[in-house]
Amino acid sequence: MGVDAVPVQVECNTGEQGEPKPVIVGLPTGAVKEAKDRVWSALMNTGYRAPRTKTTINLAPGHLRKQGPLYDLPIALGLLAATGQLPAEPLDDYLIAGELSLSGETRPVVGGLALAALARQLGKKGVLLPPTTAQEGALVGGDLEVYQVNSLDEACSFLSGKTALTPLPPFVDGAEDDTQHPASVCFSEVKGQHAVRRAVEVSVAGGHNILMIGPPGSGKSMIAKRIGTIMPRLGREEYLDLLRIYSAAGMTLENGTLPRTRPFRSPHHTISDVGLIGGGSTPAPGEISLAHHGVLFLDELPEFKRSALEVMRQPLEDGQVTISRSAGKLTFPAAFMLVAAMNPSPDGYGNDRTKNTAQQVQRYRSRLSGPLLDRIDLHVEAPALTIAELQQAKPGESSASIRERVEQARARQRTRFGDHGGIRVNARMSPRDIREHCALTDRDATLLRSAMERLQLSARAYDRILKVSRTIADLAGTERIETPHLLEAIQYRSLDRNVGGN
Repeated sequence: MGVDAVPVQVECNTGEQGEPKPVIVGLPTGAVKEAKDRVWSALMNTGYRAPRTKTTINLAPGHLRKQGPLYDLPIALGLLAATGQLPAEPLDDYLIAGELSLSGETRPVVGGLALAALARQLGKKGVLLPPTTAQEGALVGGDLEVYQVNSLDEACSFLSGKTALTPLPPFVDGAEDDTQHPASVCFSEVKGQHAVRRAVEVSVAGGHNILMIGPPGSGKSMIAKRIGTIMPRLGREEYLDLLRIYSAAGMTLENGTLPRTRPFRSPHHTISDVGLIGGGSTPAPGEISLAHHGVLFLDELPEFKRSALEVMRQPLEDGQVTISRSAGKLTFPAAFMLVAAMNPSPDGYGNDRTKNTAQQVQRYRSRLSGPLLDRIDLHVEAPALTIAELQQAKPGESSASIRERVEQARARQRTRFGDHGGIRVNARMSPRDIREHCALTDRDATLLRSAMERLQLSARAYDRILKVSRTIADLAGTERIETPHLLEAIQYRSLDRNVGGN
């Protein structure tokens, strides 16, 4: 359910009076009802005796809708225990899940990490899972025994004590993210745009959302696609959080690994609300959850449906999205960094070259609501490049040097917050944290008040300015927010009036 697993007890009873056929009860979906055909074929093709009397298979609790093929293996083992072909006692020691082929081989299912975490929570000795799924489960570590079973026969032999299986060793996660980016994907390839590069560095250092505004060819998309090269290394806990989401979405490990890169999701502007936020008849994570601990890049921001943009407001604030359906309420993590890009006018050019009327420009910009812009910490202009900048042969600053400063700023934030409320970056500070860590001198407080009045900024924008100021101070290595830090942060809100059409 969501990114978590809940226990289901599989009960099998044979030898009943009535028509000799299997019946599955316990609110199963179509995929679960089809399990009886797969299981009966797998039993016979593996050399076991399938029940020939009325058989009832109950999936408890009955009020919970059961989905997917992960019940095949436990149903088959339960039937073997019910017909005396397998001792029943060892089944209670393990959490078991897996899909069966008609030949009796096991196939991966979603949620391996969540299943293993549930087994540890229930105090089970171990888990029996198919290949790939078991490798995900091994990430849980500790004293939980994770066994990879390749077939129904192998599972039966292990549970009956005929053969021994070796638990999987602690999972070795993917390669460092430095090895995942081609050499050409580096900020040194970006020509000019020093102000935008600085704004992106501030954004990544504090986990802030950023909006880049500029004409086509100014390098907005090029810069966005290189943000991953300056983001900090993905920590183990963050990696596990991310893997739980991808596993719940059915995106299991490939070749036994999931690279230790922060996700970069770039959906097309035609995406639906459900595709962006998540949900559906069987609620699944959307793009904002798949971008957890990473970047969600929305190019041509005003072209997205307004309804899709507006439903992002709550996740941008809370770092999670709650989806309510008739079957229940699910919460998916969504602590992502929003990177957006847009043109200054419908034809793509600024005031000096645009052929659009003022009304057309206003209508185009008003597609972005004020409350949404309030939740974007930095607004920065990306002007068109000059010929001299395009012909410049000298490379710019590399991603490695920028990332080093970002890592140092993030380290200061980890030291500041510790384990306080799960806060890792300045962008996630609560009002109480802002009062504690973003104190201003009387002179700077007067300066900020004047800027708020002139730019007609909201109270939320006030907090955003303080958070960005704190990040700029962290990059500078100072304990207190100083006037230059505050001025730079205010500068990144100066587009509120222009873009919002106030």
